[in-house]
Amino acid sequence: MRRRAVESSSVRSVGWSDGTLELEYVNGYVYQYLDVPQPTFAALMAASSIGAYVNEHIKPYYDFRES
Repeated sequence: MRRRAVESSSVRSVGWSDGTLELEYVNGYVYQYLDVPQPTFAALMAASSIGAYVNEHIKPYYDFRES
């Protein structure tokens, strides 16, 4: 999946395709969050703090797998 770099102290890059949100964290780990709708991805990219958005709106609600 193609990811784009983001300004965040915890997330290095973000990608989204067909409901899969892929996050590369600054520690090098890559996680794929499943069944994430496009509007949620858009809100993540528009958030003033990507890390806070992930912690509040992604991690509690979407299943994930380490990529």
